[in-house]
Amino acid sequence: EEKHRTDSANLLLFIALLMLTIFTIWIFKHKRMRFIHETGLAIVYGLIIGVIIKYSTVSGNAPQMGNVTCKQNTSVVPSYVYVNYNNSNYLFTRQLSDCPQIKFTNQELQKARKYMTFDPELFFNILLPPIIFHAGYSLKKRHFFRNIGSILTFAFIGTVLSALVVGSIMFGFVSWMMVYNTDPTFTFGFVDCLLFGAIVSATDPVTVLAVFKELKVDVNLDALLFGESVLNDAVAIVLVSSIQKYQSARSSVFDSGAFFSALGSFIGVFLGSFAIGALAAVITACMFKFTKICHYPVLETSIFFLMSWSSFLLAEAVGFTGIVSVLFCGVLQAHYTYNNLSTESKARTKELFELLNFLAENFIFGYMGVAMFTFSHHHFNAIFIFGAFVAVLVSRACNIYPLSFLLNLGRKRKISRNIQHMMMFAGLRGAIAFTLAIRNTCTTGKQMMFSTTLLIVFFTVWVLGGGTTQMLTWLNIKVGVDEDDVAAVEALDLDHQNTETVNDNYQRCRTSSTDDSGPQPKYADSAWMFKNWYKFDKNYLKPILTHAGPPLSASLPSCCAPVANCLTSPRAYAVSQNLDEDSDADFILNDANFGGSTSQLHGSNGRTT
Repeated sequence: EEKHRTDSANLLLFIALLMLTIFTIWIFKHKRMRFIHETGLAIVYGLIIGVIIKYSTVSGNAPQMGNVTCKQNTSVVPSYVYVNYNNSNYLFTRQLSDCPQIKFTNQELQKARKYMTFDPELFFNILLPPIIFHAGYSLKKRHFFRNIGSILTFAFIGTVLSALVVGSIMFGFVSWMMVYNTDPTFTFGFVDCLLFGAIVSATDPVTVLAVFKELKVDVNLDALLFGESVLNDAVAIVLVSSIQKYQSARSSVFDSGAFFSALGSFIGVFLGSFAIGALAAVITACMFKFTKICHYPVLETSIFFLMSWSSFLLAEAVGFTGIVSVLFCGVLQAHYTYNNLSTESKARTKELFELLNFLAENFIFGYMGVAMFTFSHHHFNAIFIFGAFVAVLVSRACNIYPLSFLLNLGRKRKISRNIQHMMMFAGLRGAIAFTLAIRNTCTTGKQMMFSTTLLIVFFTVWVLGGGTTQMLTWLNIKVGVDEDDVAAVEALDLDHQNTETVNDNYQRCRTSSTDDSGPQPKYADSAWMFKNWYKFDKNYLKPILTHAGPPLSASLPSCCAPVANCLTSPRAYAVSQNLDEDSDADFILNDANFGGSTSQLHGSNGRTT
């Protein structure tokens, strides 16, 4: 009963922390103050709460082994016991029948810190999935796929390169640090440095992207940074898992068998996780397409939410990575399942995941501040911390500038120097790096990684996140860009607009009037395989999984007519028929308008109007 009351009070404290953050955000938005973002505010308030917890309880020296006193013939049985041995704290959760009551000199302090320390699995299984799913579900597909080659390069090659650079630099600093090390049991090898590099390579520029959205920054910069951060998180998580498997499998300094096993694990885990996420999205899309559950929006939204979350849990249960699974599940749910939802569910799902993303992110950042003072196993080393900041800075530069140079060799829309500088500046660390670091703090080296990661997150969120607006101004990056206007410009060939004749306009209008797909964006910057994928998706996948696209009878051969009729819904046929009727009407109207124009152009008086 006492534990239940304490847990309720602690949760109430975190809810009050979130409410205080939200009210402060409202004041900042009302006053248009951008020098600190809500994530930075959550960290500040968390630090304040952590200080209160740390210094409001009476501390004492932890008892040494053998100083535990027992009191018999009592009905109180402890649920856990803390024992300090050789300056290491051990937690025993087994109830002791022969020692019903344990007394420590600092029992209240230990209780308070234990209650304020959440299980790391809470962050990984409960709070992270909504954040990652929302990133995929809210993806701006047009600009994302226009820059897909660059995004994949930064996310995959850039993340691996960043981990290698951080690991190499940190190995030099760790070698320096070991000179002054007095603990003979402390070891920190090159693989540990690579593990730390993979952890801090997970970027999370949520603060910068929020400012981008508010100021309507150049869409290409927004797409590059957002796309990199979305895929970068997935790559970093799989990379951490692969390095840990290599660490547990190797038997010497370098084991080629363990190395290739870890490399195969990286590829297999990524592809397997993607397959699970895609399968969950396909099942959900078909379920909503071929059933009438859309008549009950609450049930429809509930199934959508649970199926998406199940993709994460299933991937974790079979040994893959749930973050990769739920990310691609969100992308495919937005591309296919969203078209099958009712109007109410479309709005409800967007609002639901936006709300969950906001609360989960701010809760994690708030807890980061609390954990700075309540986490009882911090290990700070000045040399390691200094080396980590240097390594993060150098690795970000090695990621952005060389890869941008190589990408510009094949891009028509070049990544300008100012955009490169902004991407370099926007390499913040956040929730993913924190969660990866806190999952394993069982050794002194892992505790040192966690403490240093916390400091990196604090610095990048406060300094880099708070300086985003000033950096945009200093770099003269375009703001106030309307995405709809950009799409319209991309859909039309404005370069030749002033040189076209009236007859050319007439022919273009006649051609476009028979095309039921509307203005299509150019794919000149996209690779050929994505052009072919777009055609395949439009002609086959969308008609199978959604009510959109042309009926399969128009794409498949006549011998497949029974299959086409089975997989194409009546709603798709009705939509296609309406589009054809609208196109014919528009063609007749445009033909009549141009007919009148040509008669005016060649009037009887020979004068041109």
